[in-house]
Amino acid sequence: MGAFWATRDFCLFLLLLNSRQSAALPEIRDPCAEGSDGCHIDAICQTTQGSYKCTCKAGFKGDGKHCEDIDECDLEYNGGCVQECNNIPGNYRCTCYDGFNLAHDGHNCLDVDECKFNNGGCQHTCVNTMGSYECRCKEGFFLSDNQHTCIHRSVEGLNCMNKEHGCAHICKETPKGGVACECRPGFELARNQRGCILTCNHGNGGCQHMCEDTENGPICKCHVRYTLQPDKRSCVERDEATTESSDHNATSFAEVDKRVKRRLLMETCAVNNGGCDCTCKDTSTGVRCSCPVGFTLQPDGKTCKDIDECELHNGGCDHFCRNTIGSFECNCRKGFKLLTDERSCQDIDECFFERTCDHTCVNSPGGFQCLCNKGYTMYGLAHCGDVNECSVNNGGCEQGCENTMGGFECFCRPGYKLHWNKKDCIEAEGSPPVTPPSKPTLNCSKQEGGDRCFLTCQSQVHISSGTEDSYTVTCGMPLPCLADAQKNNSGLYCLGPEMAGVPRIKTTATFKSGIAKCNLKRSQEKLRESLNSAHSDSRFLFTENVQFSYVSLRCTSSGQRMRSRHGRKAGEEDSSSITAEFELDVNLEEVTAESCDLNCVRRRSEKRLRKTIRTLRKSINREQFHLHFAGADYELSKGQPAELPGHCVAGQVLVGRKCVSCSVGTYFDGDQGRCVLCPAGTYQDEEGQMSCEVCPGPEGREVSKVVGARNMSECGGQCSPGQYSRDGFSPCLSCPLGTYQPEVGRTSCFPCGGNLVTKRSGAATFQECETKVQCSPGHYYNTSTHRCIRCPMGTYQWEFGQNYCMACPGNTTTDFDGSTNIMQCKNRQCGGELGDFTGYIESPNYPGNYPANVECTWTINPPPKRRILIVVPEIYLPIEDECGDYLVMRKSSLSNSVTTYETCQTYERPIAFTSRSKRLWIQFRSNEGNSGKGFQVPYVTYDEDYQELIEDIVRDGRLYASENHQEILKDKKLMKALFDVLAHPQNFFNYTAQESREMFPKSFIRFLRSKVLRFLRP
Repeated sequence: MGAFWATRDFCLFLLLLNSRQSAALPEIRDPCAEGSDGCHIDAICQTTQGSYKCTCKAGFKGDGKHCEDIDECDLEYNGGCVQECNNIPGNYRCTCYDGFNLAHDGHNCLDVDECKFNNGGCQHTCVNTMGSYECRCKEGFFLSDNQHTCIHRSVEGLNCMNKEHGCAHICKETPKGGVACECRPGFELARNQRGCILTCNHGNGGCQHMCEDTENGPICKCHVRYTLQPDKRSCVERDEATTESSDHNATSFAEVDKRVKRRLLMETCAVNNGGCDCTCKDTSTGVRCSCPVGFTLQPDGKTCKDIDECELHNGGCDHFCRNTIGSFECNCRKGFKLLTDERSCQDIDECFFERTCDHTCVNSPGGFQCLCNKGYTMYGLAHCGDVNECSVNNGGCEQGCENTMGGFECFCRPGYKLHWNKKDCIEAEGSPPVTPPSKPTLNCSKQEGGDRCFLTCQSQVHISSGTEDSYTVTCGMPLPCLADAQKNNSGLYCLGPEMAGVPRIKTTATFKSGIAKCNLKRSQEKLRESLNSAHSDSRFLFTENVQFSYVSLRCTSSGQRMRSRHGRKAGEEDSSSITAEFELDVNLEEVTAESCDLNCVRRRSEKRLRKTIRTLRKSINREQFHLHFAGADYELSKGQPAELPGHCVAGQVLVGRKCVSCSVGTYFDGDQGRCVLCPAGTYQDEEGQMSCEVCPGPEGREVSKVVGARNMSECGGQCSPGQYSRDGFSPCLSCPLGTYQPEVGRTSCFPCGGNLVTKRSGAATFQECETKVQCSPGHYYNTSTHRCIRCPMGTYQWEFGQNYCMACPGNTTTDFDGSTNIMQCKNRQCGGELGDFTGYIESPNYPGNYPANVECTWTINPPPKRRILIVVPEIYLPIEDECGDYLVMRKSSLSNSVTTYETCQTYERPIAFTSRSKRLWIQFRSNEGNSGKGFQVPYVTYDEDYQELIEDIVRDGRLYASENHQEILKDKKLMKALFDVLAHPQNFFNYTAQESREMFPKSFIRFLRSKVLRFLRP
């Protein structure tokens, strides 16, 4: 036991001794790890025995306590860069002038062959030069002022169109009929006032490295490490021995010998740059090589290799990354634009441009889609034309068919009335009287010192949306002027066959509204209470109380609202207009044989109607016009955007942050403020409506139990296609042999005609009739001759075996007969006198193919002291030797007048140019052979004080050198902003600094800034 305790005490003694020794040792501190050293932020801290050492990082100099950046561009001949050297903290970067690319060594600059990409944008011939390129024209043409397109030479006259004018570059006509010569940017006019002398400002004067201007033109020099070639422009790297002798030719042989011996003992930067590819620095341990930004030092410690930034995370580019020597660049997919950070891509909102679609434009990432309202169909890719339903089997009408804008109506001969299906006609005798629907009523009263009007519609209400900022509201039933109707001399009313002797006054009025956007807004006031109180309160007597038969209100915005930095609208105030159509039945009870006949009553009614319109105009001007329909009250919105909660247009609800129309099968319930399914016994086949239509059916029939019916056929109980019955409801019979019926709820079937039969009863289409020949698309079957007939011009047929051709929509027609597609229907309207400040020259039917054999003429006459700038983003004309389709812009219609631009071929690269004359006569002509997409060319007129600046910009090839720059000239939103500022310079302040930065990439901003600064320089 004693031995145990002795052993334990000895161990405790050793532990105690060890702990005392440990406590006695001094604690070793590491200032570098603790961050308590005094090294500069650009220095490296190295721990030494009991201390530390500060050493400045590569690219910096100092004692470690204080470090400052080494400006490599001030050392060793411009940092080794042959053109531009850009110093950055701790490093440097070589860059090249426009027209050159950085070589793989990161220092030299090599010429870019612009002609390899899209022929340099030249219409005829592209010739590459050192640092630039030039376009040349074929025999019989000369280069236009834009330096890319070519113009036919005139064979007569002494003006600038004649080849003898003697100007080397640009010819301008003087007011006295003479000529004056000008030179392209980067050239100076020679003493003879005709020739042009190249300067260093154009393509670096044709020099690969350095350019020096002299009286006789530029002289080229090379970097000290290079030798000038015999062409006096290009440079090649000289060998080391030559470099040494030229750099140190004054050094004695003895000094050279001493230096060589020293170099043999230790490697130095003085010998072959220390073996470094780029920068070399002598240190106590030998040479240290470093590389410029965009390059990385290889394991041998000498060689620099270009970094492919695109390999890592696609270089940070949203879409495409393209590696370049020492750097990289990002590009975007079609339909996107590069933002100012030159990395991010943003979708181009094509729908922002109000000319994109006729009706509704739906933007999507990288594209868009145009949609047409019901009753309209699309042509030319973006336009909407009224469908002539009557051209297809008489619209399905049993007797008469009348086409209307956005729809059609069937009518019956005297002695018949229209069936509930609105297609068939039944005998009128013995039918029970139908209670007429309540008519739209306009009530106006004097309230708060002004007129206040209410339009009340209890039935037959219909709402349709046009473009984003337009709508149409109709109430009541219009009376069409039918084929067999009578029209009075004044044309104000029609006498229909069903309304014989009941004249109707029809008139149209347009009202200007101060609001910026068309927008029906749910009223926050209790209009019905206000209306009822007006009835009972003698102070609010109605000044107008008119019952119309039909009212149509169409609101159209004059332009999209553009907000300034203070939230105000830029430029001229945008507004909207309301086009109202009124139909008023003349009250025959006012006719008296003694004092007033029918014409007298009609004149009185017209006079009262004019007074009512004046009152309504005052009400709209005061924004005191209200609508009451479908159980809800509305007023013209006072400019609130539809995106704000609670401010959706009529027939729409807020879903998330967007206003969405109530879908088919539903309607907007004004009391609940939401979309509700159509109740049983009703249907709705259109979006964005305020009520549902009653399902048709004979009296006494059980009401349909279907909720949310989307069309008449979903009401149920109706005869299916291929069937019929006496009232259109079951029980139904199959169409007999030789007949067919494509629609539901019909009382008869259509005969095939021409004694044709069907294979079976119950046929639903004419294609089931056994014709003698099968007609191909572009033809219809004539049941009289039993032959296939080509569809006449203005019609088309895309199906096999049909007995009709469809009429082209709207005011379009086809180039030839036998058309097979609606896209062959083209609008031929074009030409006219264009606006003073901005506008568009557009081929007919754009963006669809233009028609054949069309001739369009436009004129632009700017106000005094303004000039014309034109941008051709792209133009598509079929390429052919004869130049059958062409676009020409010149001073007048005379063939020898000063021509600014002409082309007869496709040109996908954008070009901008100023007019060579103060006014422009523009003509587009197509022949019968080909067709193409054509063009949409924007123009702007600007103050002639800016003439020198604008021409300097558009004539500089750098404007088109980058793909991103080219996309700017194709971006309609950006061009609209640029043109807005050019036309009205004060509007520049309507764009915030943030908006300006987001519009253009930095390279484009730098390009413009250099031009503007040079222009403003005194």
